[in-house]
Amino acid sequence: MKFLRDFNFKDKRVLVRADFNVPLGNDNQVDEREDWRLKAVLPTINYLLKQKAKIILLSHLGRPEGKIKEELRLNPIAKRLEELLNQKILKLDDCIGLEVERSISKMKEGQIVLLENLRFHAEEKENSPDFTKQLAKLGDFYVNDAFGTSHRSHASIIGLPKHLPSCAGLLLEKEINNLSKVLNKLEHPLLVIIGGVKISTKIKFIEIFLKKADSLILGGALANTVIRAKGFAIGRSIIEEEMIDQVKKLELTNNKLHLPVDAVASIDVSGDKDSRIAPIGKTNEDEMILDIGPDSENLFKEIIFQAKMIIWNGPMGIFEVDKFANGSREIAKAVAQSSAFSVVGGGDTIVLLEQLNLLDQIDHISTGGGAMLKFLAGEKLPGIEALKV
Repeated sequence: MKFLRDFNFKDKRVLVRADFNVPLGNDNQVDEREDWRLKAVLPTINYLLKQKAKIILLSHLGRPEGKIKEELRLNPIAKRLEELLNQKILKLDDCIGLEVERSISKMKEGQIVLLENLRFHAEEKENSPDFTKQLAKLGDFYVNDAFGTSHRSHASIIGLPKHLPSCAGLLLEKEINNLSKVLNKLEHPLLVIIGGVKISTKIKFIEIFLKKADSLILGGALANTVIRAKGFAIGRSIIEEEMIDQVKKLELTNNKLHLPVDAVASIDVSGDKDSRIAPIGKTNEDEMILDIGPDSENLFKEIIFQAKMIIWNGPMGIFEVDKFANGSREIAKAVAQSSAFSVVGGGDTIVLLEQLNLLDQIDHISTGGGAMLKFLAGEKLPGIEALKV
């Protein structure tokens, strides 16, 4: 695999695949408290500016499913990047086509262009060869600095390295180095904490970590699906019904697996209605599980304080709503206070730690959630493999 230092980029057009998939506020602007994904790519951009390259930034935002969605245009990203870099950025209205090619042909060295949301084209997720070629036409070099998307087999991740001299950006290089050290020296007792919404995207890692780890804590909506698969009533809680049969095939009786024993339940996710602490299995038909309860917090904290290494991805509940944030906050504080070596990844988890001013108490913050889990599970990431060719 090659790195930035292996090339001379002076006056060259450099396609930089970044991960600018950040939440936008109600005003459709990037919240300064949630711009960490943008800041993570600044070292690579600044390196290329010093090299007097012509920088062409590529990213996706949200899930437009191959259609143009005005609220998912990258204009707010360009605006925030201009503030962070103190430099004008030319934002284009598409990522391929004659207009884009014309604009890029006029670029001067040290100039930055941001292409439009890649996922406005369904061909990005399909890894279409024609789409890849149209992107490749725009550059002389390709740099992958999107660790958080490197587990995806998309055109801008695995297609472009087939057409252009390619390398890892500074962020991707740092992630590979840091996570390789963790993977090569897993300390025991090893605790893995997995939260968030979808079990479908994480079931493979749950299976792997049930073998590799000494303890596996599940929280968030994905734990609801497991609780339901075990035969407990969960009311109207969010679950992935289609995953129940697959979840039943997991070792649900494995004593390494720790699920919530109680929950904060309510009939309403907004936090406006009353909530109560309910033992698992005692949720009313009209209620939803929206956070872990105090007994679960205490149980999980005990496991956290016994661990020598902790890998964490995903919150324990709807932490964006104050009433349902306590479980996630308590777990975050415990991980930060623990003497264990801690590795944390994923957007929501990092936002939570940032809100609590705990980022500097975590040993390694990864910009990827699913990508981090995949790497630490010993799986190959398509985006990293593509750079090795």
